[in-house]
Amino acid sequence: MQLQNIATVIRSKNAGPCLVTFDLMFKDTDDFLRAKKAVSHIRSEVARLYGKSENEVRVIDYAPSNAVKITIPRDIVSGNPGDTDVYGAQQHSLLLEIEI
Repeated sequence: MQLQNIATVIRSKNAGPCLVTFDLMFKDTDDFLRAKKAVSHIRSEVARLYGKSENEVRVIDYAPSNAVKITIPRDIVSGNPGDTDVYGAQQHSLLLEIEI
C-alpha cells in the first residue's frame, strides 16, 4: 500500500534554514504501526528519492500522535540564491508513492 493511501497527512516544511522535515500522520494505531514496522524501508526510500545517504535521513515515530517525522538536510540553505522553495512546503510529493 502506498503512503498516500494510508496516511491522512503528508506534508513538508522547514526545520530551520538547513533542514526539511516531513510529517506523516495516520488515522489510527493500526496504520501507524504498519508505518512504524516499515521505518527502515522508509528511510532507504527517502534517501534514494532525495539523493541522500541513509545516515542523513532521520526518522522518528511518535505513537501518542500516530505520526512519523522524517528530517533531511536541504541542498540549498533556505532563502539563498537558487532556493526554489523557501518554506520547504513543496517537498513532500516524492513520498506519496512509497510502498509500505
